[in-house]
Amino acid sequence: MAKKKKAAKKRRKKKPLWKPAEIALLKKLFPHNPTAKIAKQLRRKTDAVKKKASRMGLRKTRKYMKSLGRA
Repeated sequence: MAKKKKAAKKRRKKKPLWKPAEIALLKKLFPHNPTAKIAKQLRRKTDAVKKKASRMGLRKTRKYMKSLGRA
């Protein structure tokens, strides 16, 4: 009796851990720029950038938030 082959699942590759250069760029850009723009530049998902910034304790500046009408 022949063994059944398991269907190979396609797995998405996860982006590797944050490199020091990416972290430095995030620290520099996050307070004054839209998160989506930073995510595109780092080639990461917006949610990943938000989560990393939050874990690092980064915040948008009051001036930036005011420019969005949120301060």
